[in-house]
Amino acid sequence: VQLQASGGGLVQEGGSLRLSCAASGRTLSTYAVAWFRQAPGKEREFVAHIRQSSSATYYADSVKGRFRISRDSSKNAVYLQMTSLKPEDTATYYCATGRPVLSAYDVSPMYYSWGQGTQVTVSS
Repeated sequence: VQLQASGGGLVQEGGSLRLSCAASGRTLSTYAVAWFRQAPGKEREFVAHIRQSSSATYYADSVKGRFRISRDSSKNAVYLQMTSLKPEDTATYYCATGRPVLSAYDVSPMYYSWGQGTQVTVSS
C-alpha cells in the first residue's frame, strides 16, 4: 500500500491542524494505521494508532486529549486531528500501516509502509 501524508503547515500555539493519510493500492481499512513524528535531532516517536478491525484508538500520553485519529473508509484515508497545539508538537509527521500485534502498536519497526512525511511547525 502506498501512503501520502498531507495537511501540515505553520500554526500558532493553541491552534489546530488536520493531517491526512491517503492510501492507494490497497484498502486501508484492512490495516492498522499509526502516526509517528520526528523532530530534528530526536528519535521518531509514536503519536497515535487505529486498529484495523475494531477501530480502537491509542495515543501517546503527550497528545492524549488533544489529538484524535480516525478513518474514512469511503475515502481510503486516515486522519489526525490535532488541537491545542504546542511548540513541542513541532515535527515531521509520518503515517504508517502494518498489522502489529496489539502489544506493539507503538513500535515503529512493526509498520512496513510509510508515507513521505508532512511538516508541522507550531510557533509560540
